Amino acid sequence: MKYGYARVSTIHQDLEFQIDMLNKEGCEMIYKEKFTGTKKERPEFQKLLDVLQSGDTLVVTKLDRFARSTADGIQTIKNLFERGIKVHVLNMGIVEDTPTGRLILSIMLAFAEFERDMIVERTQEGKAIAKRKEDFREGRPKKYSRKQIDHAIKLKDEEGFSYKQVHEMTGISKSTLIRAKREKGLI
Repeated sequence: MKYGYARVSTIHQDLEFQIDMLNKEGCEMIYKEKFTGTKKERPEFQKLLDVLQSGDTLVVTKLDRFARSTADGIQTIKNLFERGIKVHVLNMGIVEDTPTGRLILSIMLAFAEFERDMIVERTQEGKAIAKRKEDFREGRPKKYSRKQIDHAIKLKDEEGFSYKQVHEMTGISKSTLIRAKREKGLI
């Protein structure tokens, strides 16, 4: 039987592309999860590993979908080979249990790990540069400016509008206004 595995690292990412590719490859069952690949405990991947039997094929779109590191990937695939399970990585082909196949696998896993490490390094460098700037603020940018918040508070407190009316006029929610008022010491 052909089993597919699709994974993205965050809940904001979409699995659709991977699932489409796995369906086109003829996977009869697809395990999917939104879980960081840096953690060993990936529940759906563990379920899949438990279900696989000799003669089955595990299909993934890319090596980095199931391996955290070169060593982890080699160990996982070695264990699958020992159980008689084939591995098909769509962007590189079927991984053969031969000396050449294992060499190519090791090289590809090393490149995948290198690429992930470079992304982390560039992200950290970018953050370090950004933190040097005077106006740096970590996290998501504010949706409303200080001027917009002040206007909404004025509408509520000085003009006598209800939270609902202020929300309808400005789009600023009651909870955002209450938080802003707390920060200003108005409540």
